[in-house]
Amino acid sequence: MAHPKQFSVAASGQWTDEEEGRRRLPAGDVHAWERGMNQTVCGLSLSRSRLVRFPHVAWPDTFPESGGAADRVRRVCPRCASAAGRRGGDARPRWQRVNPRP
Repeated sequence: MAHPKQFSVAASGQWTDEEEGRRRLPAGDVHAWERGMNQTVCGLSLSRSRLVRFPHVAWPDTFPESGGAADRVRRVCPRCASAAGRRGGDARPRWQRVNPRP
């Protein structure tokens, strides 16, 4: 059985959180990124787009409702959120068949 993909974060900027021991955190526009790849989930090249990698920050931590690393995130890429999943408070519930036909 395959394991679900674990996405990290690539962002257009960074900042240092002094309260958590000088930890680098994403800022600006954030994209989902899979380790070992040179592009984001939506297809942007990391080097050409000048995106900074954050392998220590999980993708769900970039959403404001998570309370994680989303303090200075301005925009979450909608294409990455669609592909990598957005399970936040404003996400639609997963599709489920209620009354299947016999």
